[in-house]
Amino acid sequence: MTEVDVADAITRHIDGREFAMLIGGKFIGSEDRPVREVHDPSTGAQITTIPQASAADVDAAVAAAEEAQPAWEALGVAGRSRCFERFGELVRENREQLAMLDAIDCGNPVTAMRTDIDICQAYLEGWPAFARSMTGDVYPASPGNLHYSAHRPYGVVGRITAFNHPAMFAITRPLPSLITGNTLVMKPSDETSLSTLALAELFAEAFPAGVVNIVTGGAEAGDTIVTHRAIKRLAFTGSVPTGLLIQRRAAESGMVKHLSLELGGKNAMVVFPDVDIDLAVEGAIYGMNLDVCQGQSCGSNSRIMVHGKIYDEFVQRMAARLAEYRVGIAYDEQTDVGPVVSAVHRDRVAGYIESGIAEGATLVHGGDRPAGLPAGGNFVNPALFADVTPQMRIGREEIFGPVMSVFRWDSYDDMLAEANGLELGLTASVWTNDLALAHRTADALDAGYVWVNDSTRHYFGTPFGGTKNSALGREESQDELLSYLEHKVVHTRLGDPRASMTRLLG
Repeated sequence: MTEVDVADAITRHIDGREFAMLIGGKFIGSEDRPVREVHDPSTGAQITTIPQASAADVDAAVAAAEEAQPAWEALGVAGRSRCFERFGELVRENREQLAMLDAIDCGNPVTAMRTDIDICQAYLEGWPAFARSMTGDVYPASPGNLHYSAHRPYGVVGRITAFNHPAMFAITRPLPSLITGNTLVMKPSDETSLSTLALAELFAEAFPAGVVNIVTGGAEAGDTIVTHRAIKRLAFTGSVPTGLLIQRRAAESGMVKHLSLELGGKNAMVVFPDVDIDLAVEGAIYGMNLDVCQGQSCGSNSRIMVHGKIYDEFVQRMAARLAEYRVGIAYDEQTDVGPVVSAVHRDRVAGYIESGIAEGATLVHGGDRPAGLPAGGNFVNPALFADVTPQMRIGREEIFGPVMSVFRWDSYDDMLAEANGLELGLTASVWTNDLALAHRTADALDAGYVWVNDSTRHYFGTPFGGTKNSALGREESQDELLSYLEHKVVHTRLGDPRASMTRLLG
């Protein structure tokens, strides 16, 4: 991609545009507020700024959400669904803009970001369908009484999203809370806010004022959301340390808050010797999300555990396949793997690569900075390590980047102990042609979401979430829909039916 092409992408999608927050139906820019500089991870150049919300801005957003909530709830599922339909139309119309903003701001390849936007349509259509089919229950708890349940929204929901799929998360993650009658205060990652602020314009057109409020900023804004006494329901996607901090700060607010946390993963891919090696290699690379978000995904299968009978051949074929991937500028149509999100994160990933070498792992491919790319870009050639052991940092810590560790195993029991030996349990995958072995192993793996002969794909309607420190709650399913509703049970004494008959019939 030439310098002219780079400049053209920035000119078309960034220059001359103000990125503003959305509070109570009004757009709030940077006037009289501190700003954060936004840098293009493909070049390192500053391209724009975004406002940093104060605690007062968050308070105003919560107040707007509180004011709008009763009328939003009163619309019912049918009325709220019409807003979803309009929002879906606007998302489709703005597909290219949203994808390019994510490529420019986040570093994910634009081709993958178009797919992210397309994926959102299943959620925009699916959540209203789930909500329309939701019912309460009648309980045969005692004779002469009526016992039934109903659901009510919490009111105002606080949502903090992650940096790695900015537009997709800003579109899909709020939907279950909105369709159930809650209103929203959402904060995107401070590192990748541009597409969310562009979506603010679409939310404002499709939803009544105050239903969706979007603030940007760092720790102050996030902490104000978490501890605000008017927000009873919180949802967060991000790192384990931040998730633990949110739990603590929510408890310190003096309010009992209901939380959903989708946190980290150091996910095992278990490969048995009977597999088609080429298919398993493709699955390993696909499951790392290299050509989507450079391995910056909590669901990536970064621990690849391969049986000794096919280990050497597997590593050799995987290295050859990785050599075909083109690392480049995120908004270049030919790029397979873009830059990581920031210079700080690039240095963190590089530190893990140095650690792997120092601790005795074999760097089979990558780990360097590809030549011929902008000097300020945050590029990392995907690294493949062999001879990794569980004691190494690259074998046990979440790197959140394009670093793959291949373990050799021969004992089934030892392999399971290693696979389950971490305090993370988000996803796992099992690769074998033996169906009984596949199900037995899937059952033994301590992870919340397990694929057999596949990886990383999500299927709307199936509960996604993890075990141990990886998650609290489930997403993308009826479980998540119900989690945004408080459960109420009503008991009615019907009285003595014989007395009623006597009174009515004389």
